[in-house]
Amino acid sequence: MRLRVWFDRLVVLLILLAAWQAGSAVFGAYWLSSPWATISRFFVSLSDGELVRHGSYTITEALAGSVIGGVPAVLLPFVLRRQPIIVAILDPFMVGGYGAPKLAFAPLFILWFGIGIESKIALVAAVVFFIVYFSTLSGVRALDTKLVQMAQVVGASERQVGRHIVFPGAVPAIFAGFRIAVPYAIGGAVIAELISSNRGLGYLVQTGAMNFDTTQVFVAILAAALIVHAFIALVDLAERFLLRWRPRGAALIVDHGT
Repeated sequence: MRLRVWFDRLVVLLILLAAWQAGSAVFGAYWLSSPWATISRFFVSLSDGELVRHGSYTITEALAGSVIGGVPAVLLPFVLRRQPIIVAILDPFMVGGYGAPKLAFAPLFILWFGIGIESKIALVAAVVFFIVYFSTLSGVRALDTKLVQMAQVVGASERQVGRHIVFPGAVPAIFAGFRIAVPYAIGGAVIAELISSNRGLGYLVQTGAMNFDTTQVFVAILAAALIVHAFIALVDLAERFLLRWRPRGAALIVDHGT
């Protein structure tokens, strides 16, 4: 089954590359760079250090913002687990924050934190927080209350219940939230760089567009996509480590469900 999935993915990739190449041939490389030109420039930029310098700046923004926004988003549902009234009070405000277009706040973040890396990190943190919060909250709410009651019957403290029952049960939901948040984190960092920055993948996109260099734009987009895949692979690795106690069959069921 796994080999079949990889084969089908390869087929889809070839179809996309063929469509991309056909579009470049029809519209011209000036408007739509070819796959070969993009890949060639990608490795040239990688070898001369330009892509590493700009990509590492974007990675720093996304990673710092994900930690600053993600850690409180994970902890808050556990802190409020026994406070349903407070959760109900905060719910409309959290929904409003989740639904608000975060990118519209980018100029405000630049005004508040300056044009440096701090404003980009703040934007990423705001994007990540609400996604991870609601995902973690759903995982905490979905926990079977009978397990908690059985632990309390045998004398488990609130701390032990949270550590050994609630947290392991919510881990899949937490990491599902981070999987969703990662592309938004990278995208938020790139768009913030488009607005105001002299470094990062967003800066490469901006300069490429200003110089009518579509190849550079596609190189930056390709680098961002690869970074997203790398981040998600790290999230999957961390999840497998934390859930190494779980039977393999159960892990497959959860993976397929997500």
